[in-house]
Amino acid sequence: MKIEKLKLLPLTDLDSLMQWRAEVLSHVFGHEPGAELLAENRRYYAENVAAGLHLAVEALYDGQGVGCGAICLQDELPSPDNPNGRCAFLMNIYVREEWRGKGIATALVKFLIAEAKARKCRKIYLETTDMARGLYRSLGFVPYNDVLKLPLEQ
Repeated sequence: MKIEKLKLLPLTDLDSLMQWRAEVLSHVFGHEPGAELLAENRRYYAENVAAGLHLAVEALYDGQGVGCGAICLQDELPSPDNPNGRCAFLMNIYVREEWRGKGIATALVKFLIAEAKARKCRKIYLETTDMARGLYRSLGFVPYNDVLKLPLEQ
């Protein structure tokens, strides 16, 4: 079963962006997002989709959304492995459970890689789960083991 189409979600589809984000947050983090978190996501989309810094894609089958994904575009200091400093962060790759195992996540990631390349990105970063690691490795992603994270509480 093939997906019907992949479609970038513009800011005019803010409701769709928010529905997907709420579903992803619920399934990935295991609890329903509160009003404050949803408001922050709405603000993020309004600013970053409008500025062209966040590209979200939806996979459709028979007019029904079956999966989504996104890249956040950013600049880092230029370096030998990224001379123009342009990079992307792949995130929010999600396929509804009944549609998994049909190549939809692969299609979403390939689509977003092409979008990053079209915008001259030289690197794509991501955080992954054990379940998805094989997918990303099959598409050429390699471990980047020297990355650490410091959660800052407010």
